[in-house]
Amino acid sequence: MTSWMAVAVAVLAGYCCGSLPWGLWVGRLARGIDIRELGSRNLGATNVYRTLGPALGVLTLLLDIAKGALPVWFVPALALTRDFPGGHSWCAVTVAVAAVLGHVFTMLARFKGGKGVATTVGVLLALSPLAFLVFVGVFVATLLVTRFVSLGSIFGAIAFSVSLWWFAPGGGRDPVFGLGVVLAVVVISRHHGNLRRLLRGEERRFSFSGGGKG
Repeated sequence: MTSWMAVAVAVLAGYCCGSLPWGLWVGRLARGIDIRELGSRNLGATNVYRTLGPALGVLTLLLDIAKGALPVWFVPALALTRDFPGGHSWCAVTVAVAAVLGHVFTMLARFKGGKGVATTVGVLLALSPLAFLVFVGVFVATLLVTRFVSLGSIFGAIAFSVSLWWFAPGGGRDPVFGLGVVLAVVVISRHHGNLRRLLRGEERRFSFSGGGKG
């Protein structure tokens, strides 16, 4: 297989896995509800949690994490991607970016998906478990202190991109570090509406019982 075909396989596999709109499907299968008509109208796990309850929210979260982690683990090991330019690391990075973009711009929901946080977490888990732990630590600490999921996501995204400077084998020159920066930018940009609401004092606080307080 030629190198360009290996790139095409990596991009398509990552994008198709990332495009699986679990929030939409979970809402329809479990409650007969289109999650895009409720709450923030977002397909992500946070909206499912707030509108359909903790059980379905956690299920959606785990599925969205899996659709980021699994292709990054398995696609670079396929014979079809053996000739990927730059080798295994660049293939994994390409799959990871495609998976996150698939979640944000899912072809199965009119190219309107979630904010990409859960899928980014899955990608990070597959690429750098240590940076993943940093992300989780910062996210949870921010959430516990502020009860703003958006702030936890933003601070966590920044933390994991910085941590990759130390944990990536090639440091700042490693493609995984470059991916961390790109994904942090994607996550932050997807939260621009949340940032505006935070500045206006209108952002909803997270409730561990499944609801939200303004």
